[in-house]
Amino acid sequence: MDRRPVTFVIVAAVLYGAAIPLTKILLSDFSPLAMAGILYCGAFAGLSIFWSARRLAASTGAGPVHDLERKDAPWMAGSILFGGILAPVLLMYGLEMSSGFSTSLLSNLEGVATAAIAAAIFHESTGKRLWLALGCVTAAGVMLSWNSGEGRFDPSGPALIALSMVCWGADNNITRHISARDPVQISVIKCLFAGAVPILLVMLSGGSIIVGIPIVLALVVGALGYGVSLVFFIKALEGLGASRTGAFFGLAPFVGAVASLVILHDWLGWVMLPAAILMVLGAVLLVGERHSHAHRHEGLTHVHAHVHDDSHHAHEHKDAVAGAHVHKHSHPETMHDHGHYPDQHHRHEHG
Repeated sequence: MDRRPVTFVIVAAVLYGAAIPLTKILLSDFSPLAMAGILYCGAFAGLSIFWSARRLAASTGAGPVHDLERKDAPWMAGSILFGGILAPVLLMYGLEMSSGFSTSLLSNLEGVATAAIAAAIFHESTGKRLWLALGCVTAAGVMLSWNSGEGRFDPSGPALIALSMVCWGADNNITRHISARDPVQISVIKCLFAGAVPILLVMLSGGSIIVGIPIVLALVVGALGYGVSLVFFIKALEGLGASRTGAFFGLAPFVGAVASLVILHDWLGWVMLPAAILMVLGAVLLVGERHSHAHRHEGLTHVHAHVHDDSHHAHEHKDAVAGAHVHKHSHPETMHDHGHYPDQHHRHEHG
């Protein structure tokens, strides 16, 4: 099976996880609503530069580009609402009331929400190994969310964080339906609304944003932790499906927790050791997953970026091609058996 999508989601997890404690520090200079807007303005600015450069390269035949189409509008709107506006704003308010460490670990709930929505609503296959891995990661998050030092648990912040993770879980499943499109274009559009709407609400409510070094730092954190991370996440969705991408992204909370220890000096005591073991066990279960059975493919004609290194793209070309390319192509009906993820070619039903 192609392991590149696994690499994509790990990079996305590291970038996003490291952004959590940095965002916690910057929240001392901005309101949660303004912070959400600034982060995504940074993501929009950085991705716009990259998107423009890539479009120029594509116009000279240097790379594949598959733009969004009119029929993708409902999926794009849902992605913007849940993942671009509701989730980041809820996260900022939750982060303001919680530690960077607990916020990072509560982010494990995104993988659980993604898998639950994928299975319950979109009927995506979920094996025992996947649910066991999600169970390990979730148990670690719950364990590390207990503050043994203060002996109390304030549900306000964690509830907002959990709700933001549910919104991102919905977004992950929605975005899967357009994941074959240009991920940078999707990210640019989402980040435009995610940055503009909160900033507009701040201004309409009479608030202000002071220009200075903190806003520059916030823009950089947003460009990397929310912009570049989003592109890699969408690329992973195309190859892994929503539930497995969400599960692999469960590494992000662990990265964020470690970064919080180093940057914010957060500490939860002895529970860290068993929680770390559960995190590692969950990662091993995910990486070692094998899903293989005889399955049938319906005849299909579609357009997406692809290479000719698998059994699904062995069609002929009039002219020689090398590497990834985009064009309309047909898949004949076929029956075969091989290892696969629930990507765009393997979203079949299971008994």
